[in-house]
Amino acid sequence: MDLIKTSQSDCYCYNQKSQVKWKYIWSTVQVKITSSGLLSIVYITERYNCQYPETILSIIKCVIHNFWTPKESNDITITINPYGETVCFSVKPARKIFIYTVSVNRNIVDFKLFLVFVAGIFLFFYAKTLSQSPVFFYSSGTMLGILMTLVFVLLLVKKFIPKYSTFWALMVGCWFASVYVVWQLMEDLKWLWCENRIYILGYVLVVGCVSFTICYKHGPLVEERSRTLLAWTLQLLSLLLVYAGVAIPQVACAVMLLVLSSKVLHFPLRALAYVRWKMKKWFTSEKLVVKFLTEDEYREQADAATTRALEDLRQACCSPGFPSWLAVSRLRAPKTFADFVLGGSHLSPEEIRLHEEQYGLAGAFLEEQLFNLRTPDSLPAH
Repeated sequence: MDLIKTSQSDCYCYNQKSQVKWKYIWSTVQVKITSSGLLSIVYITERYNCQYPETILSIIKCVIHNFWTPKESNDITITINPYGETVCFSVKPARKIFIYTVSVNRNIVDFKLFLVFVAGIFLFFYAKTLSQSPVFFYSSGTMLGILMTLVFVLLLVKKFIPKYSTFWALMVGCWFASVYVVWQLMEDLKWLWCENRIYILGYVLVVGCVSFTICYKHGPLVEERSRTLLAWTLQLLSLLLVYAGVAIPQVACAVMLLVLSSKVLHFPLRALAYVRWKMKKWFTSEKLVVKFLTEDEYREQADAATTRALEDLRQACCSPGFPSWLAVSRLRAPKTFADFVLGGSHLSPEEIRLHEEQYGLAGAFLEEQLFNLRTPDSLPAH
């Protein structure tokens, strides 16, 4: 039933669905209990049963939950994972006679879950970049000090702990305890903010300032090993966010495997892309780009090529293995050749004068006049 209105203190259970539907990947079920009088909720499932705790973690869960149990209210909302464990609770009234209403509503897309999922995906692929950012170091250190004070304090006193095994055992315990405390606080955040707003603001301000001061004193990470360790920690945290951001555990595990395999398949994909680029380069004929030279560019390249060739000839003639007497015996002007080898010009003044008369400004003008006597206007019409 979606709506129940009664005056009896009954027990209510939400049976989890066995059939998985893709449209409920980020869905949640909200049970809202309203009444004109004050009432409270009593959970009767094994998750909150503290009579026979089996492990130390179960004891910590029960103590924290009992400590943070919200006070009586006339409007209580319970958020249930549709594919999680079975949740059972009973309504406890403040007085004997009362009427309350229980309504059930399913959110097809819970934006909180979706944001947690997206944050996990983003954090996994940008973990290496964030581990090298000083802004992320200071901000994450401050948030770590506020949300997980036990972990932050343990990192500060790390050098006073003699054995690494003891440190890592304490670290695991502090992480579990801090995560559970944060989870419980998120469930009762509305009640905590309404009842203890001043204390929460004071705690955030004091602990945040102390955490930022300590992080600023130590400075950002410089060693490559520390940055790699931070990147791995962020990727592990991102996997936890991905798991917590999906309502269906099977889908969450599949997404985590895909994310991990993307890192492993990164190198084969790069190799395949390189091979594809090479094969495309081999089997694709490149189109030749033809560029015509202007007259000035042609003259510049001709002058540069001529000067370079003459210098190479001069160096070859000065080499010890050059047959100088044989070359001199076959030349018409040995003196001009000798002057060229010693650094002079390869042209005589008479040759320069004849070249200027034929190809200089005057020669070009006469050539233009001779070859343009018959213009298109002077040709007879046909």
